[in-house]
Amino acid sequence: MARQPEFEHSKKAFGWAARDTSGVLSPFNFSRRKTGEKDVTFKVLYCGICHSDLHKAKNDWGTTHYPLVPGHEVVGIVTEVGSKVRKFKIGDRVGVGCLVDSCQSCENCANNLENYCPQFTLTDGSKNSDGTTTYGGYSDSMVSDEHFVFNIPDVLPLDVAAPLLCAGITVYSPLRYFGLDKPGLHIGVAGLGGLGHMAVKFAKAFGAYVTVISTSPYKQNEAIQHLGADSFLISRDQDQTKVAMGSLDGIIDTISADHPLLPLIGLLKSHGKLVMVGAPEKPLELHVFPLLAGRKIVAGSLIGGIKETQEMIDFAAQNNVKPDIEVIPIDYVNTAMDRLAKADVKYRFVIDIGNTLKPTS
Repeated sequence: MARQPEFEHSKKAFGWAARDTSGVLSPFNFSRRKTGEKDVTFKVLYCGICHSDLHKAKNDWGTTHYPLVPGHEVVGIVTEVGSKVRKFKIGDRVGVGCLVDSCQSCENCANNLENYCPQFTLTDGSKNSDGTTTYGGYSDSMVSDEHFVFNIPDVLPLDVAAPLLCAGITVYSPLRYFGLDKPGLHIGVAGLGGLGHMAVKFAKAFGAYVTVISTSPYKQNEAIQHLGADSFLISRDQDQTKVAMGSLDGIIDTISADHPLLPLIGLLKSHGKLVMVGAPEKPLELHVFPLLAGRKIVAGSLIGGIKETQEMIDFAAQNNVKPDIEVIPIDYVNTAMDRLAKADVKYRFVIDIGNTLKPTS
């Protein structure tokens, strides 16, 4: 018989969990493993809310095992380190992103691509090597192998740093890998939400001319005046899209809703690259001839490896790239999830775990 969550391991822990497909979160007692020789344990102070947290809580993808403690944008202060830990010490400012383990022996892991390891372990709602459940950052503490722990530079406030661990790396990695990080390039960002606003900021930090592509005209002032985009294109406006045809070196597509790819492909120059980082639930229609006509590429990208994620964090600190956040108490989390479903946030919720998560008796 499976052990109850609060008795799986020796260290008591507390968080908020979803118990069923309603996705409603409520207080939850569970346990964490004791600090192993290569482990870092830290007190969680902030945790970002990702749109995938909402999908998982409601089992939209059909893969959720309950109870689920979400959260993979987790930051805090080290409280304990194992005897073989070399990179961290008590009191360090650290974070954990989407992964807490991988096989560390396959070709992908050997090339710092743990995110593409066939055996990676997600921070929340996955299974540890001992068969126990991984519980995420909507909780008071985290324990992770030091390989998957990131250093947070002092110049980055911890609440601001949290969304970098998923939203930040999700757009930074394709910009870097596909060569869209060169000054003077013309980069499009399709969609202006949690991922899109980070894509604008990183692309601008790389020195690109940035065009936001959206179906929402009301976002134009926000994109240009607040986020620093250079231009704005309403994707449903045929006159605007006709003028912009063949003008973009690359597009980061952050849209998770059903949407046509053909207009986006038409905006690309020859050899242009359309990189998908959003995750629509239904297959999208792809016309091949426009790709052939311009040797264009449609590609995908999933977060980033551990080395690249630390590189991204350091780059953000050095170039003042910070997500726009709304800090909330833990007891507001269900309202925040409802608002997130309606895209009612600019642009990332962050839970103040340290000050508002209180254990129940």
